[in-house]
Amino acid sequence: MSTPAPTPSAAIGQWQGGQITARAHCLLQGNPGPMTLDGTNTWVLLEPGGTEAVVIDPGEDEAAHQERVLEHVTGLGARVGLVVLTHGHHDHSEGAPRMARLTGAPVRAVGRGHDDLADGETLSVGGLELRVVATPGHTSDSVSFALPADHALLTGDTVLGRGTTVVAHPDGELEAYLASLERIAALTGGGEVTSVLPGHGPTVPDASAMVDFYRVHRRERLEQVRAAMAGGAETADVVVETVYADVDRSVWPAARLSVLAQMDYLAAHG
Repeated sequence: MSTPAPTPSAAIGQWQGGQITARAHCLLQGNPGPMTLDGTNTWVLLEPGGTEAVVIDPGEDEAAHQERVLEHVTGLGARVGLVVLTHGHHDHSEGAPRMARLTGAPVRAVGRGHDDLADGETLSVGGLELRVVATPGHTSDSVSFALPADHALLTGDTVLGRGTTVVAHPDGELEAYLASLERIAALTGGGEVTSVLPGHGPTVPDASAMVDFYRVHRRERLEQVRAAMAGGAETADVVVETVYADVDRSVWPAARLSVLAQMDYLAAHG
């Protein structure tokens, strides 16, 4: 779901993807919506001069999109050597089986019958190096990928290019999500990561500012939920009506998931 955030690299309705860094190309799937923003960002990573590419999040199962991704890779003089998923939500992962059939490349993710990615693992494909960064919270299987050569972090739905994300209760957990934000903040504070390449929305050139915004926003929402409950709101629906009154109702179902996660967090922490 989306609320105001630090100015990204493109405004609403203008994000079209393209080559973003020396190694990262974004192909935007045509599935815009309240939860997907401009659509799902499928990322193609290729070392300059390399012949094997990594595809991150092939998107929903749509033949035209997966074939366009493959054509893009071919046009770069490469083939797909690996497909990886930031998490299992269908708008990121549903197209993975088709991509695997088209390319013969293995698919890696956390759980769900895949060859599990391990936190801190380095993926080396065609001279390109990616480091797996466990960032659970949006979902239990959420991971990000550090691209050290470009000082970038591919975040899936953990950090979006515009607005804020949902903690998808019951699989998503607020405590894990807050810890993941701290982990990303440590990467940005140390200079290892300067930009965010998200799963939805435009790229974020100032990763540190965006993560700071996320940390403050999440704490503020938690206090708002706490106040609403102290004021007599006993159910998640009532809390949503109180805390998210200024947010478009189309995202209230997602807000309800975040509220449930926050209520669980407050119960666990007294």
